[in-house]
Parts: sequence; structure tokens; C-alpha cells
Amino acid sequence: MTSLYTAFRRLSAALAVLCASCMIAACGGSLPEVPPAQRYMDQDYNYVIGPGDTMEIFVWGNEELTTTGVVRPDGKFTTRLVEDVDASGKTSTQLARDIEKVYGEYVKHPVVSVIVNGFVGVPEQQVRVVGEATTPSSVPYRKHMTLLDLMIAVGGMTEFASGNNSVLVRTDSSGQKSYALRLDDLLKDGDISADLDLQPGDVVIISESWF
Repeated sequence: MTSLYTAFRRLSAALAVLCASCMIAACGGSLPEVPPAQRYMDQDYNYVIGPGDTMEIFVWGNEELTTTGVVRPDGKFTTRLVEDVDASGKTSTQLARDIEKVYGEYVKHPVVSVIVNGFVGVPEQQVRVVGEATTPSSVPYRKHMTLLDLMIAVGGMTEFASGNNSVLVRTDSSGQKSYALRLDDLLKDGDISADLDLQPGDVVIISESWF
């Protein structure tokens, strides 16, 4: 099992490197660094609920209706009165108002609070790391998140990583763009100038060293 897992990791890393190499080749051999002007202005960022999120539905004055649970893969949540409530893609406030409307058929003037205490998020609000990360994974974006924060969350890079050949893939209103990353400079040399602000939906591809 261990050897199979290792082989899978190396295959995934190789595919990530191939993807990064194709991006570099398509850009004439090099990629630009993320320009400071594109730093994410996230003052209006609002977390929305996604499949896998853990929530508590609190109904004021009706403790018997208070419940906890996990948003299902189909994006729905089951309460003690309603089996299927659409939750994915909504803020906790929006979901609370929707539940109040449903509960209003059974309870007089219900007051509902939705507390999210286990975060997964929707894909559009995740940041993904593939390739030679210690733990390749999807991480829920959080306000003011930086590249250094992300690398700490995934445990840094493996010994096979070529950090300064890594790539950031970003999609915005103008389309998909690729940028060069200096992860070796950031993590090994402590060069904070190599850090940058992340955006929801960013993908970091950590290349593998061939030597």
C-alpha cells in the first residue's frame, strides 16, 4: 500500500510538473511574477457554505429544534423539521433566513442562527496545492491569506521540490493566467518579497526537481 501511495504521489507530481512546463513553454520559457497591482482586494469577501461544512442550527427559545450536522455532498442539509435544505453557496446569514421561512410554518416567529464551525467551502473559495507539497490538498481561502500561510497549511515542500520553478494559476474576469513563484526563496531563504496575497480559486503547482 505504501509503495502504491508513493507511486501515485510521484505520478501526480510528474503530471503537475508537465503542466507547469507546458505553461512555461507557452509563455516563451518564462512566466511573470504576480504584479503588486493584482493583489486581491478582499474587503467584500464573504465565506459561503460548501459541502462538507459542519454547522449548528440554533433556534432561539426552541432548543428541541437546535441541531448540528454536516452539509451533504449534494449541498443540502437536514434539520429536525425539514429533510432537504439547500445550503451550499449561501452565507450563514442567508441560510438562517431561509430556515426561518421554512420553520415559520411550524413555529411562531422563529429566530434562527447558523454557526459554521468546520470549514471546507465551495471550490471557488478554495486554494489548491498540487505537485511536490508535503500534503497536496485544497485549503479553504481565508481573508488576507498569503502564499506563506498556504505553504504552512500544507506542511511545506518535499525534498524533491523545485520551489523556484513552481507556478501560480489564477483565473479572473480576464481569463486564466500563470505566474512564476519563488518558493525556495520564500521558504528556504526567508525572502519575504517572494510572498504574495492569494485569491479564492488560486492553484499552486509545485514543480519537481529533476536532479
